[in-house]
Amino acid sequence: MKPWKPLTVLGAALLLAACGEDGAGSQALGADPKLPEPQRGLLPSMKIAEPEAWGDRKPSVPKGFTITAIATGLKIPRQTLVLPNGDILVAEGRGGGAAKLKPKDVIAGYIKAKGNTKVKGGNRLTLLRDADGDGQYELNTVFAENLNAPYGLALAGNKLYVANQDELVSFDYKEGQTKASGPPVSVTKLPSEINHHWTKALTVSPDGRFLYVGIGSNSNITERGMEAEVDRAMVWQVDAATGAHKPYATGLRNPTALAMHPQTGQLWAVVNERDELGPDLVPDYLTSVREGAFYGWPYSYWGQNVDTRVKPQDKEKVAAAVKPDYSLGSHVAALGLSFSVPAMGEQFASGVFVGEHGSWNRIPPVGYKVIFVPFSNGRPSGEAVDFVTGFRDTDGKTRGRPVGVTVDPRGALIVADDLANTVWRVIPSR
Repeated sequence: MKPWKPLTVLGAALLLAACGEDGAGSQALGADPKLPEPQRGLLPSMKIAEPEAWGDRKPSVPKGFTITAIATGLKIPRQTLVLPNGDILVAEGRGGGAAKLKPKDVIAGYIKAKGNTKVKGGNRLTLLRDADGDGQYELNTVFAENLNAPYGLALAGNKLYVANQDELVSFDYKEGQTKASGPPVSVTKLPSEINHHWTKALTVSPDGRFLYVGIGSNSNITERGMEAEVDRAMVWQVDAATGAHKPYATGLRNPTALAMHPQTGQLWAVVNERDELGPDLVPDYLTSVREGAFYGWPYSYWGQNVDTRVKPQDKEKVAAAVKPDYSLGSHVAALGLSFSVPAMGEQFASGVFVGEHGSWNRIPPVGYKVIFVPFSNGRPSGEAVDFVTGFRDTDGKTRGRPVGVTVDPRGALIVADDLANTVWRVIPSR
């Protein structure tokens, strides 16, 4: 018997994927989505994002807003943090590296890599400063380097916190400084073995006492066994003073961004759900994160919808699963979350901005934009509105992929684009 040839298998698999089920024209969105029946096949539909330079083009924003690139040539910008003096910190890096278990994983890795930047991750924090307030960030300097795939950022008092892929660390911070005054100090180690989902989202409680870290699962649906999922698919609550931690909420497959509601102090998250149940399952979602709550993974999705692939099942867990607050649509890959402020204008004064990195396993593709979900009385209260678009053309050319989104209280939205290695700034037209 002749040995199998990787390229031959890859070509056949891509053909099979192209013949898979396509998605519906519109997805189930909002607080009460009507979910379709699961679809199982040899391979999910896969669609390569074809990178293309922006050139003289830029993303589209609503009438009454303008968008500007304030930093280019970065090294995979992920999340950003606006400091009290208006400086912007950018976390740059690429983590992960989990071994491929099945041919499907090899093929998926190939598809994903084609749609990502070829730039090496910076493993650093970059500081941007607009000293004279003219919208041009003339200072672009490395604040801290030699980090390990930094992602989540938070500031509490005089402490700057960074969630690397393997460790939560802190730096002393004094307003106005442009470079870390010393090496990072460990707060606590984070789960990093295998690191199928490597990003570690981060936010801080209003009083600065607790840090919340989002830790994704080590698999799509427990194919590495439950022993690989210890301390994963959850949000940790970490005591900022001691590093002591505990599970705050569980059953969250991959909580990729966290934020506190500015009025209620309620923790919110965007979560990337499981794959291989069809192009319109399972919805990625926006949800409040309640202490002690269980959100379904791996046993069920969107409340009590049982995932029959998981063996053995756990009926008690399924019965306890909390239904998320708001469907964002399946496979949009939401990676950014930030609450708005009145300075963003009347239409966008109350709600959240969500950065959607975009699908790789759906035809037609979805995501590749920043949306706004309006809130009322501390809850989502209407249909999502496209806010920053144009990252991907109808012909498949992809010029950018949004990740982190951060609202500047002075009235701007900061968007990290990890394909174009650019940070964008959106402001109401003056």
